[in-house]
Amino acid sequence: MENIKQSIVEAIQDYNTIIIHRHIHPDLDAIGSQAGLQRTLKHSFPDKIVYAAGIDEKSLLFINKMNDIPGEAYKEALVIVCDTAETSRICDQRYSKGATLIKIDHHHDHEPYGDLSWVDPSYSSASEMLVDLFLEYPEVFRMNKEAAGALYAGIIGDTGRMLNGTVSPRTLRAVKALRKFPFQPERIHNELNKKSSGVARLREAILRTFKVTEQGVAYIYLTEEKLTAYGVDHAEAANLVNVLSSMARVSIWVFFIEYPNEIRVRIRSRNIPIDDIARRFGGGGHSLAAGASIGSWEKADEVIEALNRKT
Repeated sequence: MENIKQSIVEAIQDYNTIIIHRHIHPDLDAIGSQAGLQRTLKHSFPDKIVYAAGIDEKSLLFINKMNDIPGEAYKEALVIVCDTAETSRICDQRYSKGATLIKIDHHHDHEPYGDLSWVDPSYSSASEMLVDLFLEYPEVFRMNKEAAGALYAGIIGDTGRMLNGTVSPRTLRAVKALRKFPFQPERIHNELNKKSSGVARLREAILRTFKVTEQGVAYIYLTEEKLTAYGVDHAEAANLVNVLSSMARVSIWVFFIEYPNEIRVRIRSRNIPIDDIARRFGGGGHSLAAGASIGSWEKADEVIEALNRKT
């Protein structure tokens, strides 16, 4: 493991252009690790060109905005993909056009890729991995408060605000190191707690209308018609997935969110691994937090039945 980290450090030092990717439909860790790495590299190597690739996520613009990247930039570039287990889920498929490809991820390595690959599921998040890397090589990397804020957001995102079972002493060490920077974590939490009146009303509707199977799988169908009625976009709806986590009889909970050409599935679990179900339907994720995309409501029934068999 030390050899792979040293090789990554050397690759970063060698390249003048570095392009950082993450997964589609980004969460806090995807954006946080990407932004934290970009800002740390810019601060550590002022002469390097460092891009963040992908489509902007409106709800996470307070963390980072993506760059417009010319195609020719990839020719002599180092490409680093953060927090993405499968190549099909990398946002901006130009990632393969770079000169060298690095994978940094904390999901299980079901699809190895990259010239260099640092994958370690013992970490809570890709953001925690990067903090660990920066702390291990202080002579190379210099974080600043902007990088620290982004990495903090990534860690609290994938640890459920430090409430789920992925928090370790190493996680706490990473947060302690980040808190030395004056990035004001309360501002991040305040941004995450912001809800429009439509989101608040949708939350109430979900709690009134969700269904639970006899096996303890809670689920809700959020159609485009319903989202439009409440004035809520897809990302805002997805962020409500954990409102069902406190239900006493529930061990697994699922959101089915309708998009124009697909239905996105967000699966969460209290203590039963569900990432294998997500992979069965073409997705992936963490042991207790995963997702997929399906093509019909009939497929949604199949997802529920598969989850029923897990309990």
